[in-house]
Order: sequence, then structure tokens, then C-alpha cells
Amino acid sequence: MVMTNIELKIKQLYEKSPSARRILDAIKLEASSLDRTVNIMNFCGTHEWTITHYGIRSLMPDNIKLIAGPGCPVCITPGYYVDLLTELSLEGYHVLTYGDSFKLPGSKARTPKSLYEAKMYGGKVTVVYGFHDAIEISLRNRGEEFIFFGVGFETTMPSTAIPLRDGSVPENLAILSAYRLTPPVMKYLLEKHPEARIDGVIAPGHVSSVIGWRSWLFLPEEYRIPTVVAGFEPLDVLLAILAILRMLNKREPSLVNEYKRVVKPDGNQHAKDAMWRVYKVVDAYWRGIDVIPGSGATHSNEYRKYDFFEKYRLEEKITEDKLPGCRCPEVTLGLATPLDCPLFMKTCTPSHPYGPCMVSVEGTCRIWAENIPVLKRDAIKDSSS
Repeated sequence: MVMTNIELKIKQLYEKSPSARRILDAIKLEASSLDRTVNIMNFCGTHEWTITHYGIRSLMPDNIKLIAGPGCPVCITPGYYVDLLTELSLEGYHVLTYGDSFKLPGSKARTPKSLYEAKMYGGKVTVVYGFHDAIEISLRNRGEEFIFFGVGFETTMPSTAIPLRDGSVPENLAILSAYRLTPPVMKYLLEKHPEARIDGVIAPGHVSSVIGWRSWLFLPEEYRIPTVVAGFEPLDVLLAILAILRMLNKREPSLVNEYKRVVKPDGNQHAKDAMWRVYKVVDAYWRGIDVIPGSGATHSNEYRKYDFFEKYRLEEKITEDKLPGCRCPEVTLGLATPLDCPLFMKTCTPSHPYGPCMVSVEGTCRIWAENIPVLKRDAIKDSSS
């Protein structure tokens, strides 16, 4: 019998790691003491990749459900931002964007729907690896106006904040701050969507390396939810699941920092000092979801001249950006899986993404699509119809 790629990875996980076997046996033991289904949300898109790529869901006891959370910044970036930038790129302004947001669809049905399509139609769009690339391009072309599309969570905010604070950003480079803050969306999810029934949280490791593990203490202290800040290797994830189950059995919710090799209690103080000098917290819209209090970052008064909306005297708006038929908002909040979307692997695929969750490598739909064994895709297509 020929094994699929995922089955091989699962077999290797068992055979090559005695530690994994011991942890999985402990998980099964802890799960057997729970008389109900337990929903554990992994916040980060990279955690979702590890769980899916290594078939960790298939290793879980029947009463343990692993749910993907809102850890994809591209997926929740408002479509209105894309609409504005595509139009400006066609009017001669030069848009600089990360590769992840290059194909992000806007809210309008007409072409061009993305920066990728705008470039095809002659728009000035360049994909950059990071903000320092944007600075170098702007310095080399002083007579041209550039706009950097700043998409990301707290992990990427320092990349713009530190150069702005240090005065190394040229005035012909504006920044559209699409940055979003992660703890507020967890509060929103728990308060506005109790139907999600979250029993444990695997908190994001990359974000926590900046903001610190103390930022997640509200989960066990206010909501009585066991929380583990975890790394991204399969063993990191398995240890996080085991720690959550042990806390549930003991009925003693707390916060565990499994990612001690990277994450400190208060994170990276140098990065945070720069972030909160350059930016200030505001309420912000998350695509297809809601305006979430205290979840956005805009430029403070000292740095307003670099702010995209301020520089071009534009008003930030909220527009209807749910794409017809797409269930990305529900997938983002853990209220649905990609298989619940009728478009998944039909009109929405990695090579031709329709919804935001299929665009980014951190999007749940993209992760599921790229890690599902080819031999099983026909069955999966049938199940979503």
C-alpha cells in the first residue's frame, strides 16, 4: 500500500521521535479523563501550518479538536485599503507591498481587484521583502512618490517603527498602516462569539517574542482559559496541547511559556519602545468581521507626515468587503473550517485565490489546500458541496 505524504510524515513523527510518542501517550491519557469535547484554538497561522503539515489533528483523541484562529494578518486586512492602492498605482503612485498581500483581493468586483492585477494593467507596484527595501527604493528615486503597504501584527510593526524613530525614512515614502494588534481580537472572539467554545489557547510565538507572554495573562485570569505560548516545531505544539489538557483536568487555568528559548515575560522592550513612540492604539476594522476596540495602530502626531491617509488627505472608510460565497471571516474566527466553504478547492485554489484566506501562506484555507494529499482531494471537494 502506497502512503500519502501526510501519512509518511505522521509515521516519521512516531518512529523518529520517542519524545513525540511519550507526549502523545500522555495526551491520550489526559483526554480520557475529560468527559466532553475540548476545543483548543491555535492563534497563529504558523502553528496551523505545523498542525496541518504534520497531520497532528489525526493524532488527537476523538474528543480533542484543534481549531485554527485569527493569526493571518493578510486575511483580515480591509479590502478598502486594496481598493485605494490599486487605483493610486494606476495614477502614477508607486505602491510597495509584501508578497503575501500582492494578490489580496479588494472589495470591488471590477478589475483590477488586487495589486497583482493592477500591475498587469500597468500600475506601479513592486514586491519588497521588507521595509528596508522600501526605504532604499525611495532613496534611489527621490522624485517619485512611494506608498508602503504595512500589513502585519505586532511582529512586523518594529520594522517600520524603528527606522521612523531613527529618522531614516525619506519624505517621499508614505506608510499605510494596516497593522493590527492580537490580544484584542481574542477578547472580541470570546465575548462576541461564545459559540466558538474555546477551552484552551495556543498563543502565537512570533508575536509574543515582541509583546511578551504577560500580554496573554488575561486569558486564564479573566476568562479561565488555559493558555500556552508555544514554538513552532511539532513537539512544541504537542507539548502545548498536553499542558492545556493537564490544566483542564486540574481545573487550574494558567499561562505556560513553552517557548522560553525565544519569549520573555515582557517581550522585546527595544522594539516596544519604538512601536509606542511611533504608533498609537486605535479602534480598527478587521475584514469581514467588525471594528474591534484597541486593535489597530496609527501614526502618533510626531510621525503623522508619513501617514498615508494624512499625507494624501484621504478618509479611512469601512466598506462591505465580504466576497460573495466566501466564508473567510468565519474560518478566521474558528467558527468554520475551509471544508465548510463551498468555494474551497473549486473556484478558490492556491493558484487562483478568490478569498483572502487562500491568498496568504498563513491563511487557513491556503494551508489546508497545500497540505491535503492529492489522492484525497476529490473526496474533500465532494464533502464541501
